[in-house]
Amino acid sequence: ETIEGYLLGSRGLGAWVTAFSTQASDMSGWLLMALPGTVYLNGLPDAWIALGLIAGTYLNWRFVAARLRVYTEKTGTLTLPCFFESRFRDPTGLIRVLSAVLILIFFTIYTSSGMVSAGKLLDSIFDGMGYTWAVFLGGGIVIAYTLLGGYLAVCWTDLFQGILMVFAVVIIPVLAFRQVGGVEGIDRAMATKGLSTTLIPTGVPWPLLAVCSSMAWGLGYFGQPHILVRFMSVRSLQKLRQSRRIAMAWVVVSLAGAVVIGLIAIALFEQLPKGEEERVCIYMIRQVVGPWLQGVLFAAILAAIMSTIDSQLLVSASALSEDLYRKVLHRTPTPGQVVWISRTSVMVISVIAVILALPKDSRILKIVAYAWGGFGASLGPVVLFALFSRRTTWVSALAGMITGAGVLWVWKAVGLGEQLYEIVPGFFANGLVIWVVNRVHGQQDPQILRRHEEVVAMADRRAVS
Repeated sequence: ETIEGYLLGSRGLGAWVTAFSTQASDMSGWLLMALPGTVYLNGLPDAWIALGLIAGTYLNWRFVAARLRVYTEKTGTLTLPCFFESRFRDPTGLIRVLSAVLILIFFTIYTSSGMVSAGKLLDSIFDGMGYTWAVFLGGGIVIAYTLLGGYLAVCWTDLFQGILMVFAVVIIPVLAFRQVGGVEGIDRAMATKGLSTTLIPTGVPWPLLAVCSSMAWGLGYFGQPHILVRFMSVRSLQKLRQSRRIAMAWVVVSLAGAVVIGLIAIALFEQLPKGEEERVCIYMIRQVVGPWLQGVLFAAILAAIMSTIDSQLLVSASALSEDLYRKVLHRTPTPGQVVWISRTSVMVISVIAVILALPKDSRILKIVAYAWGGFGASLGPVVLFALFSRRTTWVSALAGMITGAGVLWVWKAVGLGEQLYEIVPGFFANGLVIWVVNRVHGQQDPQILRRHEEVVAMADRRAVS
């Protein structure tokens, strides 16, 4: 198998596999655990997170997918860091190395959220096992599962996992809805618990800021390597258009279902033990369905966890093999070495993620939010400027990347993330720095400018053909 085959499936994925694989790898265990849990705690205003994600999903498919597919084929690049280096002709290799390091850091954090999800799920299924042993078991399952195949295998399994996920997120609220007395029962329960029954947040000093903070989740899509790589691997732009329609239907149904599960849980459970809110979907499954269907629905939650972790680990492996190994050691790995490096990185990242997931009070949503924000703030604007700005240079892209990551870290470290999601200042600081540097010293290389114009024309022409 070629390196392109192992990392991108030889750019031959069809519409349905691309759509389901993209969205299944996007919506990890937090779709059926963390999102219903936060809606259960805070009520309808947290639905803004889902609305932001729907908007971000559409914008990513509509504006980023086609140009990224054409640009990476034109430059012959297989990974996001490699694309950055080739797109801007960075003579130092710094932008490639830094973006690869950021991918490894944030994916390790992101993977730990999957380990937390797996631990909470297995701990709930196997009573008496204990959370710590459940995390170890989940880590073992993840490692064994991910080592079984490359990119193509991951995408095809994501297709079936995505089908199982959407089945679960539809059937659970359908079965539970009548038990709580319908919409009236949910409204009464929310009023009794003092939760807002509208999308307007209550009990916060700046409601509009809270809405913006939740909607800002949509900004993260532009910098998620495990999602962007799906755009790079689709067979054609015609398939991409079809994939967008399928993906949007999937994501609307899935996010709406997750929010409804959280709302129904408000009426179904008077009070859950403190710290157990993210298991609300598991409790609901046990209460509203029989044992046989319980097994299927628990498998759906596990599928949601696995479909994201395997994609993240594979992209991390490509960052090590293609971006760091090749650039730092100045060696070109053979397909056999790529597989060996991939498997080693899967083991190392999984072990670190398991360690990070061991604290019993770990919250899935908080971990995902930081990793998601990290990618969005550090890589998102760079992707957009690479695809839509002919003036951007490697210097401005590197400066923006450093600024975005730095602002995100400082904002979170000083506690301002409680007022405004840290992706917002990080994302816009990154974009502002790139814009300012471009104004002072824009791109002058005629070959880069010509290639950009060719890619734009090619992407636009193929998109409408």
